[in-house]
Amino acid sequence: MSSDQSHRADLQKDPARVSGMFDEVAAGYDRTNTILSVGNDRLWRVATTRALSPRPGQRILDLAAGTGTSSVAIARTGAEVVAADFSPGMIAEGQRRHAEVPGVSFVEADATDLPFEDEEFDAVTISFGLRNVQDADAGLREMLRVTKPGGRLVICEFSHPTSPAVASLYRFYNDHILPPIARLVSSNGDAYDYLNESIRAWPDQPTLAGRIRAAGWTDVAWRNLTLGVVALHRARKPVGDGGA
Repeated sequence: MSSDQSHRADLQKDPARVSGMFDEVAAGYDRTNTILSVGNDRLWRVATTRALSPRPGQRILDLAAGTGTSSVAIARTGAEVVAADFSPGMIAEGQRRHAEVPGVSFVEADATDLPFEDEEFDAVTISFGLRNVQDADAGLREMLRVTKPGGRLVICEFSHPTSPAVASLYRFYNDHILPPIARLVSSNGDAYDYLNESIRAWPDQPTLAGRIRAAGWTDVAWRNLTLGVVALHRARKPVGDGGA
């Protein structure tokens, strides 16, 4: 474990510590994710964009956007994408890489207190970020607030494999294979210990669906990706609901 605890978040998810952890890994974040996911991160990104079904001219909020890789993929459809993240390091790296990409803007933002007006976006998406929010339920309510009535929510997040055999292999990978690889390829390998802890503590697919409904979303559904290692949750904002 790193002796510099300020760069290693824990399950209390203190915003300053989580943000600092992501600041430190920003430069190599996308490469590390591709290696640790054995390339599946690209497939998950495609599935998320398809579920979002963006159209030209729509305004879409991509929360926990990191360096903006997912935002750029969405913007290729002609949508206007706001890439929001609470890590200044991630935002800076995203702006450095994608400053010239049309339709993408970067904003530093806390998911529990979004700096946007009510009903500003046609859709909101968050990939592998909701479990890092200190109060995920408050975040879900904020996403509802800034979404237009009838607008969509798409959440891509690590989840729980439904097969005991797959779950066992997944735990073995996370506990014994991922940590040494993370220390080899990442600038802060200890940060990936937090990754394991946060995945284990994260609710399963039906439980998360219930929390999404409790936040005010309707038409909640999910489908598993990679045998349930990841789940894609979808929902809509009720028409006529201001989300307050």
